Amino acid sequence: MEWTDLIVIAVKTAIIYLGMVQVVPIMLIVERRGAAFIQDRPGPNRVGPFGLFQPIADVIKMMMKEVISPRQVNKALYLLGPFLVLLPASLIVAALPFGDFFTLFDKSYMIQIANLDVGILYVLAIGSLGIYGILFGGWASNNKFSLIGAMRATSQIISYEIPLGLAACGAVLSYGSFSLREMVMAQEGTLLGALPHWGIFYQPLGFLLFFIAAFAETNRLPFDLPETEAELVAGFHTEYGPMDFGTFFMAEYMNMATMSALMVSIYFGGWHLPWISDATLLEGLGSRNLLALLQVLTVIVKISFFMLVFVWVRWTIPRFRFDQLMRLAWKNLIPLGLINLVITALIFYFKGAI
Repeated sequence: MEWTDLIVIAVKTAIIYLGMVQVVPIMLIVERRGAAFIQDRPGPNRVGPFGLFQPIADVIKMMMKEVISPRQVNKALYLLGPFLVLLPASLIVAALPFGDFFTLFDKSYMIQIANLDVGILYVLAIGSLGIYGILFGGWASNNKFSLIGAMRATSQIISYEIPLGLAACGAVLSYGSFSLREMVMAQEGTLLGALPHWGIFYQPLGFLLFFIAAFAETNRLPFDLPETEAELVAGFHTEYGPMDFGTFFMAEYMNMATMSALMVSIYFGGWHLPWISDATLLEGLGSRNLLALLQVLTVIVKISFFMLVFVWVRWTIPRFRFDQLMRLAWKNLIPLGLINLVITALIFYFKGAI
């Protein structure tokens, strides 16, 4: 590999990662203005034009606040908790495909940090590590509310990883691959000449399971039982100061973005536009790099849609009780996931036999 290749890959990686990080300040204003719109009130509109600079003001305010650590905490685990929550969300970005490829110096480069043959397994494995940060932080805080919140988060995430994994298994059977890139490439074209050749039309039940489990995995309403204000003050991050709380906050929004990107890649065609093939677009645009730019914009628009759905659901649906949350996972979603997996396997078995 030449040094120019290393530079291009390093720059590509930095752009993709920094682009995902920018989700946080953007979603701060979208969340607050979205909540205001749903609740029929103005929302933040003083700092900058239309309140667009409000996230900057929030960050400055957080940086100026005094950092106070409670007594008798386990200092090492207390400080390690926020980092361990943010790290998995950051690592998952490496496997997400944002486009096909672009050309530079007469060479082709994928619009993806790493094309892993076991991409979906990598995402599920790395994503499950975030619970360690929540558990460490809740236990090390020496606060009973933090500990209860951490235990809730542990049981919730472990429970909802099962339907999430079952939905992913159905997708793997449908595409015949663990690679997210190959899954996206298999969704080009049309189905029956009328519908986009997207995974949701092959795995509608699988998508529904994945969609519901995504809310639970990101601790978003109506599944935010680990941080219920009326019961647990602020849950597992009750004893954390401004910047540590900001790290938990950043991890939540990055998890939302990665889950949205996964749904786009597995069920909604990734970078493919409906009813239009890449070859047709390339012929019309006349440039591979213009096509790559259009593909990236397509992925961004699709991810943005799901991010808006996260906000919409948060301010629309009330919170479950914890027993209802667990019952939904073990008595409804997991059996449905197993049924979906068996039906998918039978369909492909008889399809191969024919």
